[in-house]
Amino acid sequence: MESKRCKEFSKVKHWRMRRRRTAHSDGRRSVRMKVRRLQRLIPGGEGMQADRLFLRTADYIVHLQLQVHILQTLSKVYQPSL
Repeated sequence: MESKRCKEFSKVKHWRMRRRRTAHSDGRRSVRMKVRRLQRLIPGGEGMQADRLFLRTADYIVHLQLQVHILQTLSKVYQPSL
């Protein structure tokens, strides 16, 4: 009886470890895919290392926000008065 329990426990333990490894590798794969997608979105990001890519992304976001602000201001200036 004790031997049967040990075998069952061993099977469960093996299954859990296998599941963890798979989930871990899937998580890494998911992160790599997201980094590749970000590299394609950011100008000059192709082939860039992740740490530099994140810094470039932050700069690009600030740049885009500034452009939006400037365009909004210009549209207010040139808006026809009624």
